[in-house]
Amino acid sequence: MFSDEPESRENLVKVLADAQAQGLIDSDALVMIQGVLEVSEARVRDIMIPRLQMALIDACEPLDSILETMLETSHSRYPVICDKKIIGILLAKDVFRAVVKGELKTKKDLEKIYRKPIFVPESKRLNVLLREFRAGRNHLALVVDEYAELAGLVTIEDVLEQIVGNIEDEHDAQEQENIQKRTASSYSMQAFTPIEEFNRFFNVKIEGNSSETMGGFLASRFGHVPQMGESMALDGFEFKVLKGNERRAELFEVKAIDDSIKVQIESDSEKVAS
Repeated sequence: MFSDEPESRENLVKVLADAQAQGLIDSDALVMIQGVLEVSEARVRDIMIPRLQMALIDACEPLDSILETMLETSHSRYPVICDKKIIGILLAKDVFRAVVKGELKTKKDLEKIYRKPIFVPESKRLNVLLREFRAGRNHLALVVDEYAELAGLVTIEDVLEQIVGNIEDEHDAQEQENIQKRTASSYSMQAFTPIEEFNRFFNVKIEGNSSETMGGFLASRFGHVPQMGESMALDGFEFKVLKGNERRAELFEVKAIDDSIKVQIESDSEKVAS
């Protein structure tokens, strides 16, 4: 298929990019494969939720307050602290089961369903962590720094998102639309917006697999993962990265730079307004 075998990771990425350019794999597949390669090099500290942003259950609080906190935050797993020390992990499904069975009357009852916390160093590689998550059937680990102090937490979802992109559930904050107007002449666009949706929104025909996302499509045109502030003129539009990290772009600014597209957008806006 290719004349030369890749001799390094960089060569392999180039071979994969060539494969995408030849239509052997689509751009979303290329982004995912690159994500797999990057997971083998990235470390827990790169993706963890910092300690200050963690949703914690304080075992010193009354039971009613603990349950109220869980209802308000809607997470599936919570680290439990007592005197600033982690003493366990509380799963929402365990609490729900205990409530339904009438087995949760006091905080002593709550303590019976704590699960053992798993600790990992912030220097651990993500591919190793993912393997450990799968082997131990765990979904959450607490991260400690070189001084054995709590630095944050990481979930299996955080690791998988490095490969497949954002995984949203019914509790995640949702944008009303993948594409939203920012100013009179610009729009914001989520990277996971399907090409088909982009074409329908702007009444254009960008060429690409209808199931492909704009983020994957643009990454293939950039030839690399575009970083914050990078921009590109393509098919009558200017696309600029507004949000992302070294592994993937997440949000783009979109501006029409082709006069015929501008006229079409203005015409569509007037129809909607009327």
